[in-house]
Amino acid sequence: MASRTLWKGAISFGLVHIPVALHTAATEQGIDFDWLDKRSMDPVGYKRINKRTGREIGQEHIVKGVEYEDGKYVLISPEEIEAVFPRTTQTIEIERFIDAREMPFVFLERPYYIAPINKSDKVYTLLRETLLATGKIGLAKVVISTKQHLAAVVPSGPALVLNLLRWGDEVKTFEGLELPPAGAKSVNAAELKMAKQLVAEMSGPWDPADFKDEFRLQVMQLVEKKAQAGDSHTVVEPEEAAPQGGEVIDLTALLQRSLRGGKAKAPAKSPARKTGAAAARKKAA
Repeated sequence: MASRTLWKGAISFGLVHIPVALHTAATEQGIDFDWLDKRSMDPVGYKRINKRTGREIGQEHIVKGVEYEDGKYVLISPEEIEAVFPRTTQTIEIERFIDAREMPFVFLERPYYIAPINKSDKVYTLLRETLLATGKIGLAKVVISTKQHLAAVVPSGPALVLNLLRWGDEVKTFEGLELPPAGAKSVNAAELKMAKQLVAEMSGPWDPADFKDEFRLQVMQLVEKKAQAGDSHTVVEPEEAAPQGGEVIDLTALLQRSLRGGKAKAPAKSPARKTGAAAARKKAA
């Protein structure tokens, strides 16, 4: 079955633009236990409750606030949020190339496959092969679903992968942890030799099919058993929406101008920006 396109735009580095589309590269496979009213099997939702009085309040009485000290808040108006809302550019803008080995796994968050569109196969291939040959990955910024992300453009087999990253201040340091120093001499040669032998015996090829979520499988077996016995109820799930596109520019000329220090034109503001921001405010409310 064809993969659904989640986002369309372009990879940008120097003066080069590569029209691309994003496709999901991962799925959430956990068990989602929804709340249901056992008397009627209706979904159970959430109300807006004043935590002090316990009373339900209407949308018109709700404002957004940010806690800056314990119990102290600053109120932020919809207009102030609009002014700093991330601008949708439909661009994966590479700002730096780094050695792939420099990226710690702790920063990796969510992967997406990048596929070429609008006859951009040649320049897509050029970027992929260049990253493979140099051992580099691209660090980029991208706006997806009205949220700005730091991301890594990484070659993986025939594909380029966009892996969303955690921002630097979202990853904790080692400070405060009682860790043995690197290269500690507390391990003797005999112990190290036996540990290496055990690792060698337990080593094998990477095959994701070898590793499964046993809890999820057992719960789903129970669900299937109950469904076959007729012990089931109908639940209606909501659907999602769709996105926009990019264009190809002469590759050789842009590479030459990029090497001479030419600058790309600033991307035009998306006319959908206000609508996206308003939708995000409505959703977050």
